[in-house]
Amino acid sequence: MTSDRVGDFIIRLKNAGAIGKKEVRLPYSNHIHAIARKLSALGFVGKVSTEAKEEGQKKDLIVELVYTAHGEAKIRGVKRLSSPGRRLYAPAADAHRVAGGTGARIISTPNGILSDAEARRDHAGGETLFEIW
Repeated sequence: MTSDRVGDFIIRLKNAGAIGKKEVRLPYSNHIHAIARKLSALGFVGKVSTEAKEEGQKKDLIVELVYTAHGEAKIRGVKRLSSPGRRLYAPAADAHRVAGGTGARIISTPNGILSDAEARRDHAGGETLFEIW
């Protein structure tokens, strides 16, 4: 078990894309599931689903990876900004573009998990989790 589930999740996605895996399986968490749904809406990953192994056992979160027509992963890089030992909060005005608009900054707000563009639009600040491009 890791102490930084978000960091573990984004690194698993990046590494799986680098070696060409179809999907990533990890222990279920509501917070990670919300982040995965946001990444799916932004087009960085494909379908997000859950699967229970057996009756009474914990669920798995299954995230399908997306590749370009040339076989390259859509996730080219990630950068963890906030960590368990150093939380990084920012107002909506500081939610700037990532990689010239081709990437996204994922922010945990009182309104839920938002991208940088949604945070600027809704004037919502919060904990800046990571950048992905």
